[in-house]
Amino acid sequence: MEFVSGYRDEFLDFAALLFGWFRKFVAERGAVGTSLEGRWWQLEAQIRRLPQDPALWVLHVLPNRSVGISLGQGAEPGPGPGLGSARLLGDDPPLHLRDLSPYVSFVSLEDGEEGEEEEEEDEEEEKREEGGAGTEKVEPEEDRELAPSSRESPQETNPPGESEEADREAGGGKDGCREDRVENETRPQKTKGQRSEAAPLHLSCLLLVTDEHGTILGIDLLVDGAQGTASWGSGTENLAPRAYALLCHSMACPMGSGDPRKPQQLTVGDARLHRELESLVPRLGVKLAKTPMRTWGPRPGFTFASLRARTCHVCHRHSFEVKLTPCPQCSAVLYCGEACLRADWRRCPDDVSHRFWCPRLATFMDRAGELAALPFTYTAEVTSETFNKEAFLASRGLTRGYWTQLSMLIPGPGSSRHPRGHMPSLSLRGGDPYQLLQGDGPALMPPVPPDPPRALFGSWQDYYTWRGLSLDSPTAVLLTYPLTVYYVITHLVPQSFPELNIQNKQSLKIHVVEAGKEFDLVMVFWELLVLLPHVALELQFVGDGLPPESDQQHFTLQRDGPEVSVRPGSGISARPSSGTKEKGARRDLQIKVSARPYHLLQGPKPDLVIGFNSGFGLKDTWLSSLPRLQSLRVPAFFTESSEYGCVMDDQTMAVATGGGTSPPQPNPFRSPFRLRAADNCMPWYCNAFIFHLVYKPAQGSGTRPAPGPPPPSPTPSAPPALTRRRRGEKKPGRGARRRR
Repeated sequence: MEFVSGYRDEFLDFAALLFGWFRKFVAERGAVGTSLEGRWWQLEAQIRRLPQDPALWVLHVLPNRSVGISLGQGAEPGPGPGLGSARLLGDDPPLHLRDLSPYVSFVSLEDGEEGEEEEEEDEEEEKREEGGAGTEKVEPEEDRELAPSSRESPQETNPPGESEEADREAGGGKDGCREDRVENETRPQKTKGQRSEAAPLHLSCLLLVTDEHGTILGIDLLVDGAQGTASWGSGTENLAPRAYALLCHSMACPMGSGDPRKPQQLTVGDARLHRELESLVPRLGVKLAKTPMRTWGPRPGFTFASLRARTCHVCHRHSFEVKLTPCPQCSAVLYCGEACLRADWRRCPDDVSHRFWCPRLATFMDRAGELAALPFTYTAEVTSETFNKEAFLASRGLTRGYWTQLSMLIPGPGSSRHPRGHMPSLSLRGGDPYQLLQGDGPALMPPVPPDPPRALFGSWQDYYTWRGLSLDSPTAVLLTYPLTVYYVITHLVPQSFPELNIQNKQSLKIHVVEAGKEFDLVMVFWELLVLLPHVALELQFVGDGLPPESDQQHFTLQRDGPEVSVRPGSGISARPSSGTKEKGARRDLQIKVSARPYHLLQGPKPDLVIGFNSGFGLKDTWLSSLPRLQSLRVPAFFTESSEYGCVMDDQTMAVATGGGTSPPQPNPFRSPFRLRAADNCMPWYCNAFIFHLVYKPAQGSGTRPAPGPPPPSPTPSAPPALTRRRRGEKKPGRGARRRR
């Protein structure tokens, strides 16, 4: 697939941006130790002429004493090029953090163990570690009246591995901003794995420039070589020249967004460095705060902003390197200039060229207004192309429970968080079923209405009204999953498969295929029992992306007054017994887990199959799972985050089975959060569109059924087709004679 905006881990885009900027900074900075007066006077003169940014800028100093970087067998050992930038920015970029685990892992420098960890968990650990380290540095500025914060704000993490020149310079600091102490952390999952041929690299310190809103403007990584061997960036050197160089480059080429600019005022999160910069910063026409910061951020609730830098669709250069403009015809795809636009226009084969896709992408862009038509009070903010998701979550106190699944920022030590990707028993717990949907403020979910709904809901407005929710409540972002299942059961299946009479069934067995994020949010599906109180439901989550340790686990969620109790099941039982008992037992929700591709699943046939944000073209297992669904011939509904994804799914279904998909329709229960797109301007929303599989007729010829008359219609200029028709006419004749 050409565009992976709705499928790729957001942190990987952040990693590519971080190291892309760092590589450019290293190349332009020159050798460490070069005279500032001799090398930077021209840049200083240029910066003095820049317009002023009214926002306060912050220079964070984040030391790291505990974590080392170990290069795996997939990367070049030692401080060489290692994992090249093409791995993150190339034509076949990774989609998940775990895809980088063969290349980079993180080790403890305190006990000498090289316990490799899953890449995703490492990144989250790093974010938590940075949030913990941040409390020692940062603080009030000077004339500005900004209250210090005692709250440990989550810190942005570093890239999981990328860069050519930057890696060369940084001695392999592939996963950038790692800092802080691990002793206060409980490592999520430490497994003994392969040892790197080289000793681990030590990222001794991270310099980070942000504004008061959390927008990252520049970064510098101080990396030692093998443990105990100082390299070019040893943390023992004088930081002032490097920090000054970083500030200059951040003003001339800000990483996050916006044109070159300088701040009116700068504050520093380290007392010694603050003193050393007192004579340097005024040379840029910038006022330095009188005192260093002593808290994490310049104001309470400080958090990092969502990154808005974008990339060229062809060469992948970022907006801080080149000016990006959309295609003048479709306005959907971003290019850095005519050369990349022409190259994409003329790509071969023709069906992957922009010339082929341009008219279609233009129609996709026309749906932006329709997708943004939602009833919430915050709709204009969250559907904007410049939506700052991190600021939205932080401002509403949505920093714990399931809300951490939506953010790149992970709370520091001592903060509760949902253990992403861990055993389901940790997230399947009794008590208030909506506890993990709760933020730091008032309760987001009101008590369940005493009477079941009397009508079917077809919009967020109707559901919120019945449920007693305020239209200012953001819970729709998490409830999109159970409400989509509800919409399929009550609206789409009766429309497309009326013969199944699904609304009158007392029990339903549903397979959630290629489940990942949905399983991490498993308790939100309790809402299905609120909406369908007289139906016994069994949800079986299937996919090789599920935690292997949860394979074959089985839980029963039972209503116990206003709360829910969790009872372990027998593991591989075929049908939930509650589905055949009296009315009281129908309020149970069975949860089963199968950590394997769908085509390897054994068991009874389900009543319904559902997949969320499927991306058939992004995973090879779909080429086996789709034929499996074809053989079962059960209603199978899938959502996608864009119309582009629906078209690609239709093509994959045709290749895998000879069938197709129904025309996609907007999902009324889509998530209101617009997803970030790096190389395009198309509207992407979680569960934005929904369609069902159209299976090839059982007695078909093996080719996909055409929407019009069958192939026998004359097709001039195709001699091979005539040959195929003659052979096809003979076969029925011979068969007819045998039957007679």
